[in-house]
Amino acid sequence: MKIWMNGKFVNWKDAKVHVLTHALHYGTAIFEGMRCYETTNGPAIFRMKDHYKRLAQGIQSYQFKLDYDIDELRTITKKLIRKNKLKSCYIRPIVYVGYKSIGIDIRGAPFEIAIIPVKLGKYFGKKSETGISCQVSSWKRISSTILSPHVKASANYLNSVLAKREAVDAGYDEAILLSEEGHVSEGSGENVFIVQKGELITPPLYDGVLAGVTRETIMELGKEMGLVVKERSILRDELYTAEEVFLCGTAAEITPVRNIDRRELGKPGPITRELVENFFNIVKGKDDRFVKWLDFVND
Repeated sequence: MKIWMNGKFVNWKDAKVHVLTHALHYGTAIFEGMRCYETTNGPAIFRMKDHYKRLAQGIQSYQFKLDYDIDELRTITKKLIRKNKLKSCYIRPIVYVGYKSIGIDIRGAPFEIAIIPVKLGKYFGKKSETGISCQVSSWKRISSTILSPHVKASANYLNSVLAKREAVDAGYDEAILLSEEGHVSEGSGENVFIVQKGELITPPLYDGVLAGVTRETIMELGKEMGLVVKERSILRDELYTAEEVFLCGTAAEITPVRNIDRRELGKPGPITRELVENFFNIVKGKDDRFVKWLDFVND
């Protein structure tokens, strides 16, 4: 397997960083996650431009440096998939601060970049279809006064690691974090949706959620399905009484939730099932209305 790193295609075992890399010590990295799907027209990367746009925005916000524009990164990524002869995979681009000296200050430090293809099936295995269990975490989601929840920064994910470990140790599959105000925020690596009175509802960005590409996709799909789609704060007890709950993200795709804090929600509901069907029709190139979201690798 080849990885693209700082302008070169290198073997998997040769993709190395120095032990004093700034990002390793201080979490100074910004990354993306996207999926390449197998379609009848060959492998296609779902919403690659939007993922790289979010990466570029994060880099601007944190005053990192990137020597490649979005179109160059798209071209490199497609070449990487072709070189590895992959039909489908998960793709992890990451921009990080390299090694100059020990210390917090990143001025004068090198900025490095890598794009890594990884074989990845269903994030939650068979439960991705039948539904997972979730625990509302005792750990609160980071707020925008601490770090930007809107940037996919490595440092943010220690918050997620704590919540995920707590949930798994308690016998659950996933954690759901609340904001400091007690509003539902997101999972350890996924956005949250509920269905209530037939309406599709998701927390707003000001409740500490990542502006997920899959989240945005589902909101548009919901409108196409004729659903009322709302962004509003969700209280914890609304998770327990919702008609349907599901998590979404590039890795998790659309994953139904069967129970939360031992409250049973039941099997995946009709709206969740329809969204799943529509989503996979799109990513596999079966819905011409949304072919604009696919970057075909062989083009």
